[in-house]
Amino acid sequence: MPAAPAPDILSAEFAADPYRAYRTMRDEHPLIWHEPTQSYVISRYADVVRAFKDPVFTSRNYDWQLEPVHGRTILQMDGREHSTHRNLVAPAFRGRDLAEKFAPVIEHNSRELIDAFVGDGEVDLVGQYATRFPINVIVDMLGLPKSDHEHFHRWYTSIMGFLSNLAGDEQVTADGIRTRGEFEEYLIPVIRERREHPGDDLLSTLCSAEIDGVRMSDEEIKAFCSLLLTAGGETTDKAIASVMTNLVQHPDQLQAVREDHGLIAAAFAETLRHSPPVHMIMRQPAEDVELSGGVVEAGKTVTCLIGAANRDPQQYADPDAFDLHRPDLDLGRAYTAGANHTAFALGRHFCVGAMLARTELETGIGQLLDAMDDIRFTDGTPPPEHGVFTRAPAELRLTFTPTRS
Repeated sequence: MPAAPAPDILSAEFAADPYRAYRTMRDEHPLIWHEPTQSYVISRYADVVRAFKDPVFTSRNYDWQLEPVHGRTILQMDGREHSTHRNLVAPAFRGRDLAEKFAPVIEHNSRELIDAFVGDGEVDLVGQYATRFPINVIVDMLGLPKSDHEHFHRWYTSIMGFLSNLAGDEQVTADGIRTRGEFEEYLIPVIRERREHPGDDLLSTLCSAEIDGVRMSDEEIKAFCSLLLTAGGETTDKAIASVMTNLVQHPDQLQAVREDHGLIAAAFAETLRHSPPVHMIMRQPAEDVELSGGVVEAGKTVTCLIGAANRDPQQYADPDAFDLHRPDLDLGRAYTAGANHTAFALGRHFCVGAMLARTELETGIGQLLDAMDDIRFTDGTPPPEHGVFTRAPAELRLTFTPTRS
């Protein structure tokens, strides 16, 4: 039989069910030149892992993909510059700072949102919780006024539109670039004020961080906060919706997590593998590289399909099944650069906010399960996923019995 045609990642068919397309790609088209995005598309686990770990694959693609909307970020840095800047920001997202300083912020924001709907016995968990929770947390961590939450939600939406704009819509591009200017006008004066009068917030921590005489400039702090807003907001937002969808769809696993909140981290890790919030990340090789299916020329963009790699049967048994007890997912390293799923990338550019995301998910899912009993889909069926670059249910309508009013 002739091979099936290579799927088009911008087609309606792909958007409706990328997982079917991923199987065709892995089996028959592991390397595709995609003319509309001017990139090679790779889908096999081994190739995606190599693109994330092998130093020949650079992040130069972010010069055009991220810089126009964020400014120059840590993701574009290499070598000593990258390691220095990562060490400047990383302490705030792990260890004592995360546990003592920001965990209470996470707990408060989650509880406040749940209190607003729990007495109703029904909720759109996306619109009333998931899209709000991580952005509110980030704004509070930065020590910015609650009255500015709506500004951040608008900026977040605009920037994510820019980053997801694979089809190149000019209006979406213009909106994203305008948002960069608005965000800069808002945040640079705040950064300068925090340098003069530091507090106990994340923005003050970033302003005062220093390694070997190196400190972040105002523009670098602003770019990092812009990146944090979108990377931290979008992934956590979609992960919450997908974790809850997966659990409600599998009542036995939902019950196991309800009885043992220690399993929330496993449910999150399996969701990152099975239905990741981000489905593609790009890289750019500095020299010609041979991958499954052929050769990628130096300087060409490579679109790494996380959603395909994470369901590669060469790596996972029964990869399309959701199983938080999965023996071939390394839970001990699931939130580290040595993870054996690809949802947070791997290697030197592994997501610096992975532990923040884990803390938010463990807190949020735990509080939701404590407040909601007998959770079921309002319409009786799981909601469809939406999105290509990022993907999750656009709404998640649940009916439940409140455990408190």
